[in-house]
Amino acid sequence: QVQLVESGGGLVQAGGSLRLSCAASTGTFRSYAMGWFRQAPGKEREFLAAVSWSGGSTYYADSVKGRFTISRDNAKNMVSLQMNSLKPEDTAIYYCAADREVFGPAPKPNDYDYWGQGTQVTVAS
Repeated sequence: QVQLVESGGGLVQAGGSLRLSCAASTGTFRSYAMGWFRQAPGKEREFLAAVSWSGGSTYYADSVKGRFTISRDNAKNMVSLQMNSLKPEDTAIYYCAADREVFGPAPKPNDYDYWGQGTQVTVAS
């Protein structure tokens, strides 16, 4: 069982930056590949980024490539999402997710076994 807790969301002006963090409560954090998703009102949950078990490989959705960076610190059981050049359309609830097996360019939400509760990101125009 893995518990995930996101933090770092908030209100930011367009063009600004935020850094989201996700703390994992597990003694085997490096056994899990990690991902970030978001869900805007009335829309499906959208894949954003994924990082491999060691942190050596990453994937990004086209919508955030070049603006968002995913990273992990296995010593601290943390995964982060640095978000730059934010746009109003980035407004959503952001979730981190974990799974022992899933790591690829376009994972679906159902592929992941564990989810955090989400953190709200609002980008004002």
